[in-house]
Amino acid sequence: MTFLARISLVLVTIAAPLFAREGPPTAVLVSKAERKPVADRIEALGTLRANEAVELTATITERVVETGFEDGDRVKKGDVLLKLSSTEEEALLTEAVSAEKESRLQYERIEQLASRGTASTSQLDEARRVHEISRARQLAIESRLAELVIKAPFDGVVGLRNISVGALVRPGDQVTTIDDDSKMLLDFSVPARFLDTVKLGSPIEASTATYGGRFFHGGVHSVSSRVDPVTRSVMVRAEIPNEDRLLMPGMLMKVDLLARPREAVVVPEGSLLPVGDRNFVMVIGGSPDRPVANRREIEIGTRRRGEVEVVSGLAEGETVVAHGGFKLSDGAAVRVISGISEEQPTSNEK
Repeated sequence: MTFLARISLVLVTIAAPLFAREGPPTAVLVSKAERKPVADRIEALGTLRANEAVELTATITERVVETGFEDGDRVKKGDVLLKLSSTEEEALLTEAVSAEKESRLQYERIEQLASRGTASTSQLDEARRVHEISRARQLAIESRLAELVIKAPFDGVVGLRNISVGALVRPGDQVTTIDDDSKMLLDFSVPARFLDTVKLGSPIEASTATYGGRFFHGGVHSVSSRVDPVTRSVMVRAEIPNEDRLLMPGMLMKVDLLARPREAVVVPEGSLLPVGDRNFVMVIGGSPDRPVANRREIEIGTRRRGEVEVVSGLAEGETVVAHGGFKLSDGAAVRVISGISEEQPTSNEK
């Protein structure tokens, strides 16, 4: 290539952007940098537990005479779920009540006589002892009778009924389960390095494959007092309201813990122009009748679906190119045709 040809090529290369700028302005969608609530997201997997949960079991050996629930019933605290045969205990209780009454009357008579000096102190002590033994026997039988009736310890939903009328149950035999699912507890672990950002009441968002894209919201209820020496993580327990009774114990949930909540400037994620470890946006400048797109470096923070936090480099209210900024050169003339709305999908939404 001759020297003249090389000079011509250089001149064409330098002049090309200048001629390009003089072409028709590029139509762009824009969005204003807005100040919104943001938070750092710590992702984890967690398992749901009922607010209260027990396995109802028999404590004595006896035959079932009545069941008061069916699979999946909702019950109230104190509802009778199961009755065991109590014929023998009721007969013993009748006898014990009679004996207690007789011993009490005998004690009261001797007490009156002792007050007049016609009965000895030893007679009074013996009558008191007999009465106390009778009363203790009555209480013991009443306690055994109470064990023959299994009641719901709290409001909740029962599981499968594992027993039928006529069956003989033994201590430890499971009758059913009962869960208080008015609110759920979600246990998940987070790396110990985030411990200083996890506070009681910190909001969480949780989702499960069972309900697709639906999010359930709650807050941190408690944090374990120990760090696991193997995983170097700490167990966190969140509380999630469950008015619709959609969530069930044992469900696996994806958790986003929202740490360090704050107000920050955000822009659409589609406006970012990453170059290596640096990030840029195209900021609309110039005059209202001749707008241009100027390339500006920014520092970004946390990301969330469709948006990104701007830590520095951009002020609230400035206008940026929301899509297609990579097609523009620095200082390119643009034509704003519309603004991006919240209903329009951003670059990372499907």
